[in-house]
Amino acid sequence: MSPRIEPPTLLSLLGPPVRSGEERLIETVAKEWGVEFPPDFISVAGAYGDALICEYLFFCGARNLRSYAAGMGRKLEASRTVPHLVLPSPGGALVWGNTVEGDQLFLVHRGDGRWTVSAFRRGWADWYDTDLEFGEWFPRMLAGEIETDWMPEWPAPPYELEPVE
Repeated sequence: MSPRIEPPTLLSLLGPPVRSGEERLIETVAKEWGVEFPPDFISVAGAYGDALICEYLFFCGARNLRSYAAGMGRKLEASRTVPHLVLPSPGGALVWGNTVEGDQLFLVHRGDGRWTVSAFRRGWADWYDTDLEFGEWFPRMLAGEIETDWMPEWPAPPYELEPVE
């Protein structure tokens, strides 16, 4: 049996958190929408949300989840390519970020508290599902271990983070 390879830590990839104590604000949004976001998403969004990573990936946090869902979420619901309603619509997926190329990143509720990462890949004009939960997908994607065909070749960490208000 080969040893399990641990995913890289977000601290090594992104450096110290750019936010502090915003987990409660994200939980408040979830409560307003009648859902319970996964703890791994809440902790990472509370620490690194509302930031642009390497001028490529925007990661929504407490300041932008509502407005992003209201604007982009409604447009995505109208798309034939996105097979889900988008929160705050009941039963909707959480749109939590995007790339500068227009790819939209989602968490799709699969039941039993499990949310997996999916994406509308604009350049490919398709919907992409993974079986990975946020806490496994996000650091592995940032490390270039997965999604290498539609994500950038990341520079050496720690990555540049630009907080967005």
